[in-house]
Amino acid sequence: MKILLGTTLLLASLSAFAHGPVYNQEAIKVLQEHALSNVPGKKTTMLTVDYAPGQATVPHSHTGTAVAYVLEGEITSRVNDEPAITYKAGQSFYEPTGSRHFESSNASQTQPARLLVVMVMDDKADVLTPLPAQN
Repeated sequence: MKILLGTTLLLASLSAFAHGPVYNQEAIKVLQEHALSNVPGKKTTMLTVDYAPGQATVPHSHTGTAVAYVLEGEITSRVNDEPAITYKAGQSFYEPTGSRHFESSNASQTQPARLLVVMVMDDKADVLTPLPAQN
């Protein structure tokens, strides 16, 4: 019975992993948002993104510039035509305006991960815009 249960759990885990990242809603918390008085029509936003183990953000773009700093865990990021890079706690990355962010995911299937993100964008813009599904 123990072997059967262990095998069942292992197969279920592998099956979930084989289907790729989990795109349920990551926890985004806006910490600050300010209009930029010296750049009319623009704002700066500071936020955190918390990922559960194996969780990912849907492929998306930003209308503004983003700088991300990994606070906890490891984040795998793939922007535009660049290869995917995994960043560890204490490392940061930059996304230019209009970038296509094809992957932003927790690199771990067992540990949470957390990002601090600072963005400069249009004052009416959303934090991200999902990319159309690719065939």
